[in-house]
Order: sequence, then C-alpha cells, then structure tokens
Amino acid sequence: MPTNAPAAAHALKDVAASDSTLRRFLHGLPGVDAVGLEARAASLGTRSIKTTAKAYAIDLAISMVDLTTLEGADTPGKVRALGAKAVRPDPTDRTTPSTAAVCVYPDMVATAKEAVAGSSVKVASVATAFPAGRAALSVKLADVRDAVAAGADEIDMVIDRGAFLAGNYMKVYDEITAVKEACGTTARLKVIFETGELSTYDNIRRASWLGMLAGADFIKTSTGKVAVNATPANTLLMLEAVRDFRAQTGIQVGVKPAGGIRTSKDAIKFLVLVNETAGEDWLDNHWFRFGASSLLNDLLMQRQKLATGRYSGPDYVTVD
Repeated sequence: MPTNAPAAAHALKDVAASDSTLRRFLHGLPGVDAVGLEARAASLGTRSIKTTAKAYAIDLAISMVDLTTLEGADTPGKVRALGAKAVRPDPTDRTTPSTAAVCVYPDMVATAKEAVAGSSVKVASVATAFPAGRAALSVKLADVRDAVAAGADEIDMVIDRGAFLAGNYMKVYDEITAVKEACGTTARLKVIFETGELSTYDNIRRASWLGMLAGADFIKTSTGKVAVNATPANTLLMLEAVRDFRAQTGIQVGVKPAGGIRTSKDAIKFLVLVNETAGEDWLDNHWFRFGASSLLNDLLMQRQKLATGRYSGPDYVTVD
C-alpha cells in the first residue's frame, strides 16, 4: 500500500525550491470547469445502491468517522462518553465496527486517549489555533507539540487562509512543513483548507496540491465552523488531486470531508465519489474519513433498520 513520505523525498520536491517556482507550479495547474465539476458530482450522487452493498457501505462509513466534539463546553465526562461510543458505537450489537477516531481539542487528548485505550480507535486533535489559525507560528507549533505529547495519533491543522488568499504560498508551505516536523514520527497530519473561505474551485485545487507538496498525510475540506463546509463538488475536486498526485509521485494522501454530512444517504454518496474518482485504494479509513458528530447516529439507525426491518428512531442511539 502506498504511504506518505517527507516532502523532500517526492518527485516534485523542486517545485517548492523558491516562492517563484511554487507560484508558477500552482498557477500552472489546469483551471477547474466549475459547471462540469458540479454536474459530475451531482451525477455520481444519483447512483443506486442495492441492499447488500448498502449494508457494506454503512459499515464502511461507520469505520471512517472521526467522531468529533469541538466545543468550548466540552468536559472530561463528555469526551469519555464520546470515546466509549467510538469504541462500541452500538452496545447491543458487537458486530458494529468502531469509528476511526475521536477528534478533540489538545487539552482533552489525554482524556480521549484513556477512553479508547486498547482499541483501534485513534485520537485526533485540532491544533494551530483552530479554527481561525490566527496565531504566531511558535504558538501553533506549541499547540501541536502539546497534543502529540499528550498522545495524539493525528493532528488536524488549519492553514493561514489570509496568507493563501494573498498569494503568500511559501508561508503556507513553510507552516505546513513545520507542523509536519512537530508531529514527529508518531502523528499523521491532516491539513484543513476551510474550502468555504477559499472562494473558487481553482483555489481549492491549488490548496490541495500545496498541502500535499508540503507533506500532508490527509487533506481536509473544512473546520465545520463556517457556513459552507464539505460539499460533493469540493470533495470530488480534492479526490482528483490526491489521485493525480499519487500518479506523479507514488505517494498516497488521504481525504477528509468535514462539516454538513449528517445522513447515511449523504455518506454513501461520498463513498461513491471516492470509488469512482480516486478508486478502491481510498476505500479504507487509513485514507478516507468523515469529520462528523451527528452522522454516526443516522448510520446506526439505518444499520439497525437493514438488520431488523424496523426503524427505531433517535431514541435508539445516544445523544452526543
């Protein structure tokens, strides 16, 4: 299975040799046909999924969820409950897969780590002054190191959208590489673009390549804290980017749509996008995730309906 590697090791390493070469490369990427992109995303979303395939897709989607709580009112008790739910989403059915991870603020990492101990569930932590990213680099790196020291398996960082939109690509590149270094050898890095603030599909394509060139293990749509988060179109665009990046470098990078994916129907549409765009290699939680909080409950209810023929309703699952 292809893996990620340090930015300096891949075939496009010279692209970031200077600000001018990086700019030339990013602005030399093909322009995005917005109408065509949205039409393809909509078309793939109409694919019919049969019962057997639907059961498989629901279990796969559950295994890809980063069960998330990122609120100022988060408590250790809430995080422990979330960790228990991630490990055993349906206590009445042990065949239900665990989620991929729980995602929390850095100060809750140790609590989350204890809650999922002995399981396959990873602990992810947002960092780098999430969600705005408006802080000095030294503060961002301290945020990352604290989370890693507490046991985070994954770091979700936000890029400096102001720098990116101003065309200061090298600053964004350097911050990503610095955060990647701060992750050490134990934590994988997800780079959040906040696609809703990047304004154009061309910018999303450029951000995707910039993140991958700098060594991202995952590229992620959004924080879930703005009006426009993950959409089929922006996720399709990012899937095309990781597919093309692997074709050029041999390095596989994951994709994580986050925010606004709330139903099993939505999740399955995204899985179709993955299969039809990047391919089966990405149909694994090592390479594709859903950033979500409410999605898991709907997946569990739909799973029980398929198994029993009855729809239990929201009282069947715990309220996060």
